[in-house]
Amino acid sequence: MPYRPPLVPYETFVADPPDLPVRAPGEEGADDVVRARVTTTDPHGVTLAVTCASGRVLVARVEAAGDGIVRVRLADDLSVRGRSVRALALTRPRPHPAEVTVDDAYARVDAGGVVAEIRLDPWGLRFLAADGRLLLAGDGGTRDISGRRRTLPLGRSTVDGEPVAWHESFVAPGDERFVGFGEKFTPLDKRGQRPLMWNFDAFGGESDRSHKNVPFYLSDRGYGVLVDSGLPVQFDVCASTHSSVQILVPDDLLDYYVLAGPTPAEVLDRLDALTGRPYLPPRWAFGAWISSGFFPDSQQRVRERARLIRERDIPCDVLHLDCYWQVAGRWSELRWDEQAFPEPAGMLKDLAEQGFRVCLWMNPYLMTDSPLYAEAEVAGYFLRRPDGTTYVADTWHGSYPVCAIVDLTNPAAVRWFQGLLRPLLAQGVAVFKTDFAEGVPADAVAHNGMTGVELHNVYALLFNDVVADVTEEAAGHRTVWARSSYLGGQRHSAQWSGDVNATWPGMASTLRGGLSHGLSGVPFWSHDTGGFHGTPEPELYVRWTQFGALSPLVRLHGTTSRLPWDFPPEAERHAVAALRLRYRLLPYLWSAAVAAARTGAPMMRALLVDTPQDPTAWATDLQYRLGVDLLVAPVLDPSGQRAVYLPAGDDWLDAATGERHAGGRHLRVDVPIDRLPLYVRHGALVPVVAAAPTVAEGPFRDVTLVAWGGTDGVAVVHDPDGDTTITATCDGDTLRVRVDGPLDVRRVSVVGADAPRRVVLDGEAVPVTPFEPWFGDGHRHAGGAPI
Repeated sequence: MPYRPPLVPYETFVADPPDLPVRAPGEEGADDVVRARVTTTDPHGVTLAVTCASGRVLVARVEAAGDGIVRVRLADDLSVRGRSVRALALTRPRPHPAEVTVDDAYARVDAGGVVAEIRLDPWGLRFLAADGRLLLAGDGGTRDISGRRRTLPLGRSTVDGEPVAWHESFVAPGDERFVGFGEKFTPLDKRGQRPLMWNFDAFGGESDRSHKNVPFYLSDRGYGVLVDSGLPVQFDVCASTHSSVQILVPDDLLDYYVLAGPTPAEVLDRLDALTGRPYLPPRWAFGAWISSGFFPDSQQRVRERARLIRERDIPCDVLHLDCYWQVAGRWSELRWDEQAFPEPAGMLKDLAEQGFRVCLWMNPYLMTDSPLYAEAEVAGYFLRRPDGTTYVADTWHGSYPVCAIVDLTNPAAVRWFQGLLRPLLAQGVAVFKTDFAEGVPADAVAHNGMTGVELHNVYALLFNDVVADVTEEAAGHRTVWARSSYLGGQRHSAQWSGDVNATWPGMASTLRGGLSHGLSGVPFWSHDTGGFHGTPEPELYVRWTQFGALSPLVRLHGTTSRLPWDFPPEAERHAVAALRLRYRLLPYLWSAAVAAARTGAPMMRALLVDTPQDPTAWATDLQYRLGVDLLVAPVLDPSGQRAVYLPAGDDWLDAATGERHAGGRHLRVDVPIDRLPLYVRHGALVPVVAAAPTVAEGPFRDVTLVAWGGTDGVAVVHDPDGDTTITATCDGDTLRVRVDGPLDVRRVSVVGADAPRRVVLDGEAVPVTPFEPWFGDGHRHAGGAPI
């Protein structure tokens, strides 16, 4: 039972995880590996017979699973796989050549970037970089002065003779930092925390409860660790003891990978090699999504929203209709409320002619009041209880009727469910918001025999796969707007942070969640701009919209209106200005998105991604780089003030004033409401276009190149249709720019006090285009003082 402070309500959920047993004082039951002998070797690795303290003999396998990737397994039988694999495989390892050496005392498996070194007797396992540097080492187990265990080394624990969890521990140097584990709303460095890999409804997005868990972490020592299991894996990251990371896996085997770096980007690239590359959303998805909000809606209101958006010149590509496009109390039967939406096909056609795509809310639960419930229940399309009856669960936490959960392990149920979506796509719906999917109860039973514990985490992947498949079939793309996910979920773009609170602290925790998720291999992330629960005060709405506009994807959504004109005129003006800035930056954002899909490195980048050698970057979690060249520091309280850290290794220019600052230091800034702290890397070449109502089809045209600092620089603008390399060379008072590739660069603007006065573009002298300020009127900046 978790510790609960007195008088503070403890949130429970229909799908809470089963707890591992608590070891009583003096109680044993942990069976540690003590020695091993090599039984076979092959070109990929070694197989070992390992003896535990009890005398039990298990089998272990250490092998290369890719360049710079070592896989370690421990089991009774190596033919076994994790219990969630009955639904789908989470990793895709491939045999990889390794240099394998064995002598009387050691076995070594060299996978290129990482070497596993096994001491046979007594047992020891450590991992080295290619240059011999120690990356991480197994913790052999520690006890306190009374003899009680403080760590659980490689082995397995039993209770009453029954196995309950495998475990492994690694020594953690006192200054080592750890990031990742999915979308966690806690501080970025997870040292001192206990991440649990169990998808929750996160209830506000301000705790360690997460909709999207990824059993993976990344260390500032230049490696990553991935656990291949869909069950509730527990990580004790220097919480029980400051000197050890412990991993508990309640599965049929222990199966983990060590991924070499040395940089975070290289680790993430190897993570993708195991779990799949991110899916690149269509270009229009990077425009603004504006929602109906979570309150009653109608066809008339949708048309009026569309009219006002275009009339008020608010950039927007997607209109999202939340729950109330369906009949209230009958969610989610995936049929229009015919009274509120009498002519949906005509409405969709008219909206398309105005440049809007439409997204519809859905989830994989069906309320029992729906007319569809009886036929689906008889057909066996829902998860069941152990006694065979349909599992009806309080997935809405008492606020709406109970629901049955579609059994997506049942092929017939999948066909039925997709059959409900096809008519909507045929009418012209472009994309679905795949909400919830964290609600599989631990004691449920699925069609394929899986228990709820085995299915719970991977259910989110099944749900998003099912919707993405039918969307691709009808609409030609696989984008879903997903709330829950798990390992490998980067194939589902996009993902958003769930029902965050519309408060200043809520915005800060949301940012932390996005950075954490990006460091777990998921580059296309968003959040409810303005916050979901509650009504943001006007200043918070503006600041959150500025943050949203400079996020990988942006959607305005909440329990009350987030429409700009429903806020005071000044707030509307500043919020819309932020969206227009996003549309001007679309060539840059699209390039960053294409690069992220190719590499797995996030668009919204914790500072450590690009400057891992900078210790401060590993501790900075309330600002980020957007792509490589922009540094964004959202304002997080009403004062308009905040501290900003400029990463070491580059100088940075204030996007509002052009003022130059050296990297590797903090600034105290004070910014007015019409802008947020935004800095551009000195030497960056940023392509921009004129703001437009929608994202243009096809290649970007009539591009202006902004040369920040007017100095030597190289930029690669990525595009699936062909990359463009831009080279700038400063030659006295002339900046010579060469464009190699299809990007249609017409003009060059130069920012900086010492910038060249002349520009030669592809051999032809062109006028220097005056810089159009990215914010306001380019003055009234009161900050920038070093701390």
